Amino acid sequence: MRATEQLHRTGQSLWLDNITRGLLTSGTLERYIRELSITGLTSNPSIFDHAIRNTDFYDEAIRAKMQAAKAGEKLFFELALEDLTKAADLFRPIHDATNGVDGWVSLEVSPLLADEPAKTLEAAKQLCAAADRPNLFIKIPGTPKGLSAIEEAIFAGIPVNVTLLFSRDQYLEAARAYMRGIERRIKAGLNPAVHSVASIFISRWDKAVAGKEPDESKNRLGIAIAMQAYKAYRDLLISPQWLQLAAQGASAQRLLWASTGTKDPKASDVLYIAGLAAPNTVNTMPEATLLAFADHGHVPNALPADGGDCETVLERFASAGIDTGKLAGQLQLEGAEDFVKSWNDLLQCIESKAHAVRAVAGA
Repeated sequence: MRATEQLHRTGQSLWLDNITRGLLTSGTLERYIRELSITGLTSNPSIFDHAIRNTDFYDEAIRAKMQAAKAGEKLFFELALEDLTKAADLFRPIHDATNGVDGWVSLEVSPLLADEPAKTLEAAKQLCAAADRPNLFIKIPGTPKGLSAIEEAIFAGIPVNVTLLFSRDQYLEAARAYMRGIERRIKAGLNPAVHSVASIFISRWDKAVAGKEPDESKNRLGIAIAMQAYKAYRDLLISPQWLQLAAQGASAQRLLWASTGTKDPKASDVLYIAGLAAPNTVNTMPEATLLAFADHGHVPNALPADGGDCETVLERFASAGIDTGKLAGQLQLEGAEDFVKSWNDLLQCIESKAHAVRAVAGA
């Protein structure tokens, strides 16, 4: 039995952090579902940028859309939705069999709207309507200004992947926004079963402190932060506030481990897969990491519900002068800036590809 299947059997969902038209047309994604226990998929602008820039899979679609006078963000979202709706259809049997717990794909709203909650909400509604799939998450950053958009999206019945979370406290703020949206739906007599995941980024922690970590703590900060958040997640699921919502039909917002590709070339290439096994969570992983884990990964004991030794590890980092609370805010801010840069790079890539396609057509 492959390690991916073993991990899936522990109760953790394995999602692929990648989407290309080639994955769909070649049957590779179907094979990953069938053979590697993949039950969902996430995407981001950098993934689409790489796919459009480095392959010719999108050339014909770009040519056709240009002829219809489409460009920029509109052209991108049409390309992305074509891919993601096909992927959503592949995962639909899983989605139906798990009553909506699993089988999701994710699409990000424009990060240029991050500081404008009302526009973010409107964009989320438009993308949901355009996709017309029950298993599409809309990714909204869990930044201070993003929290109100998350609450409003949940109240509107839009499934949300809360992205760009880096700590227990940021996770709890996102969870509270989710629950406020659910509470408002219940008061309004609406169905409270609106699904969501809260995505905590892991590997960026260890990259941020590389060379500054205390002795014997190299590449341990990201997992310690995850363990601390996991304890908060488990505690929340048995809290009176959540149990009351669950009793009225609400679905638990699941914790998702993101940014789980190893950044340190000297560390295990499956560090953040083997180290983050936990039931009722999701691990979304780059394709190379998925294949590595299927090849030589092993499934250790699950994360302890009480956080294990995370506080001891975090104290070591504090003693070394690393303020994880301050760093979490910095990482979220830098992440938001990176999202904007990636988005602008993507739009530039599409424009360049459009020019190239136009030149070939006119030759």
